[in-house]
Amino acid sequence: MSDPQNKAEDELAGTEQPFVAHLVELRDRLIRMLLAIAVAAIALGLYPGPGRLYDLLAAPLIATLPTGATLIATSVISPFMVPLKILLMAAFLIALPVVLYQLWAFVAPGLYTHEKKLVLPLVVSSTVLFFIGVAFCYFFVFGQVFKFIQGFAPKSITAAPDIEAYLTFVLTMFFAFGLAFEVPIAVVVLARLGVVSIQKLKDFRGYFVVLAFIIAAIVTPPDVVSQLALAIPMCLLYELGIWAARIFIKHTQAPDAEAGTEPS
Repeated sequence: MSDPQNKAEDELAGTEQPFVAHLVELRDRLIRMLLAIAVAAIALGLYPGPGRLYDLLAAPLIATLPTGATLIATSVISPFMVPLKILLMAAFLIALPVVLYQLWAFVAPGLYTHEKKLVLPLVVSSTVLFFIGVAFCYFFVFGQVFKFIQGFAPKSITAAPDIEAYLTFVLTMFFAFGLAFEVPIAVVVLARLGVVSIQKLKDFRGYFVVLAFIIAAIVTPPDVVSQLALAIPMCLLYELGIWAARIFIKHTQAPDAEAGTEPS
């Protein structure tokens, strides 16, 4: 028989909803997400416009090309489709806070207080870290990588990259650096779920350094600059994750764990 003094109160009591009500709420929140993306896309379409967005994206490469050199389009519809893809991608990124809020508002009523302390900081911090990774790639890595690559180009070659190939390269690099900056989140989640201990994470430092350089060698161009620019932040972020895991575990324990009791 359970002891009512040791049993945590059910924080979700009275919050149950019929299945159909959940579907209706999910539909409404999906519509709000799409509306937010559509509004952002329309605003970006009016200013600065799809073409200007691509110019901004291509600026790091253009700055390293020989004077008068430009990107080329080898497909008939590329001048239309590529800027449109960038417009939609930028609209989604701008609307991402609204999208994440709608997702959070949908699942939050079904979480206990200690679970909300676990999920909400992870959602916010993972989003911020992803944006930081993308910004780091655009403002620092691209300039150094393109300068390094052009330095090896023979004088007899005129560089004229294709706009679709450049977009693919940029998205791949953004995705790689965005995910690489999620290392602290992965460390915190593994430690919080009890998959590994803090001490195990500390002991794994040396192996992670090797792993970081292997990942950098695979996902980045074959140049030292981009590989170091990805591997070194990953190692530093791993240390940040170990530090954050200690704090996070302390503040997201369930009531029973904090009280040192086991539910009957």
